[in-house]
Amino acid sequence: MSSFSFSADKLSLGNRWKAKSSSSSLPMYYKDKPNLKSPRPSKIIMLVKGFIGSLVLYYIYSLTFGSSGLFGLTYSSGSKWTRAQQEVRSAMLDSWHTYEKFGWGYDIYHPVRQKGENMGPKPLGWMIVDSLDTLILMDAEDEVARAKKWIKEDLDYRFDYNVNTFETTIRMLGGLLSAFHFTNDDSLLDKAVDLANALDGAFASKTGIPFSSVNLESGEGIPNHVDNGASSTAEVATLQLEFKYLAKLTGEVLYWNRVEKVMQVLEANQPADGLVPIYVNPQTGNYQGKLIRLGSRGDSYYEYLLKQYLQTNLQEPIYEGMYRESVRGVRKHLVRRSKPSDLAFIGELENGIGKHLSPKMDHLVCFYGGLLALGATNGLTYSEAKKLPDWTDEKEEEFQLGADLTYTCYRMYADTQTGLSPEIAVFNEDKTQNSDFHIKPADRHNLQRPETVESLFVLYRLTGDEKYRQYGYEIFNSFMKHTKIENENGDISFTSLKDVTSIPSPTKDNTESFWWAETLKYLYLLFDDTNKVPLDKYVFNTEAHPFPRFDLNSNLKTGWIRKIDGSKEPELQQPMVKIDKNKLPEAQPVDKPAAEEAKEILKKNPEAAKEENVEANKKKLDELIKDDIGAAAVRE
Repeated sequence: MSSFSFSADKLSLGNRWKAKSSSSSLPMYYKDKPNLKSPRPSKIIMLVKGFIGSLVLYYIYSLTFGSSGLFGLTYSSGSKWTRAQQEVRSAMLDSWHTYEKFGWGYDIYHPVRQKGENMGPKPLGWMIVDSLDTLILMDAEDEVARAKKWIKEDLDYRFDYNVNTFETTIRMLGGLLSAFHFTNDDSLLDKAVDLANALDGAFASKTGIPFSSVNLESGEGIPNHVDNGASSTAEVATLQLEFKYLAKLTGEVLYWNRVEKVMQVLEANQPADGLVPIYVNPQTGNYQGKLIRLGSRGDSYYEYLLKQYLQTNLQEPIYEGMYRESVRGVRKHLVRRSKPSDLAFIGELENGIGKHLSPKMDHLVCFYGGLLALGATNGLTYSEAKKLPDWTDEKEEEFQLGADLTYTCYRMYADTQTGLSPEIAVFNEDKTQNSDFHIKPADRHNLQRPETVESLFVLYRLTGDEKYRQYGYEIFNSFMKHTKIENENGDISFTSLKDVTSIPSPTKDNTESFWWAETLKYLYLLFDDTNKVPLDKYVFNTEAHPFPRFDLNSNLKTGWIRKIDGSKEPELQQPMVKIDKNKLPEAQPVDKPAAEEAKEILKKNPEAAKEENVEANKKKLDELIKDDIGAAAVRE
């Protein structure tokens, strides 16, 4: 147990958790081999080596510039995807080096102007912390060392500035915790604890629902300045993985209790069919408004229902139940199909359940295809999950819907002029129209978001279907073609775009941190053949920071039960064992009435009716009749 002390349920910052005295650095992934001198080879040996060398060069040339190799042989897909993975790594490192050159340490980077700036008076590590575990996974040893040095020496979260509780948690706290896991560098965990303590005041509402912002220096929680002070539902319900993992690492139960209380308050609203409005009032704990959607302000509420269940090794059935209920609600109320291609999409209920469904879908919703597939299999491969006794028709349908939605999101890229998705698409349900969706002028921008490639990564890992890699590589090449910029010195960057329907698309001159933290990370893992970060061992937070799964214990547990809505009819759960409807099991034969059984006994054994056996048989028959009457009474 650590040395935190608590006063009136507040963190005592004077006695915060201390890291272990020893720290381990990143391993040396590559080492230069010494250049040993050897005797001069003979001319024949040199000719042989030259011939072999030419074959090697031809082989490399074939891998780089064509699919057919020497003697017309086709190389394996593994080589192709290894090259694709290295292309993603090069894009990451090339653009990262440019950021190091022109914007190092700044929270905002403008790649066209080659200029950085901070959000407040001091840096928050928005770029460096968010991108650190991507660099780690890509084995970028030198870049990781420089980033860690900056975090240790230049990053300090104690200054007078109001930060968004949600964004700071998923990007900064999540980034520090994931990097700590992969490096075991205690300075990163120390920094994570400092930040978590600074964010604690956000939870000081009457209900424990966090305020949308918090001041890092004073610890004061700050209500939203619009929407009557409401926080967004996604934001208050997307802190749990981070604070729960921090509780696991430090042993500090308070972190766990803070975010667990949020879920208890939200569940007490008993939302119809598991679908929640996108605003919640921190002071009352009640949902505000009627707008229901899986886009902005709603999305990751549903994501973290499943991921809290996965994070704790499937040991919290409350979250599985809430997740499954929400999926049924989404399928019932939000899923529709476009015309003419029958693309599955998820609309919005602007006025609540039972009202008109808007066919508008944010790119943010594209996380849901991968989530459905992950929820059906719990991170096992599709083939493994289907062999389990709890695989049901419902899970099969959810998995297929996840695949359908992911294909729709791919089409949101493929069907535009640039091959890049708009921020929002409006899907067509009119049979007389030829296009499956249209894009409003205000929604044509592309911020290099990760949700589609995230789902492609998940679907590929679960199915092994190469088409998901093909889709991802198309998207990556579109990013390379239309968002890559290079200055006169050859420095490479990537920028957001204003209009995916025009070529060339005007730039927004901005690189979002999630371009490095999520989009390139998911693409890199999509093309990985070594199963880095296996889905049955890890859970990704909503900013693509991987956390290892862990077990509950006596201190870290749910600690509450769901409220039951007495007005609703109970629903029968699907059977744990799948039944073949064409081969129904036979029912066990029912017991025959005693009198009939007695007749059959006498028919088979006439001796039983003889005079000398009358008394014994009468007694036996009485017992049989008595038992039969008692059984009949029970059945009635």
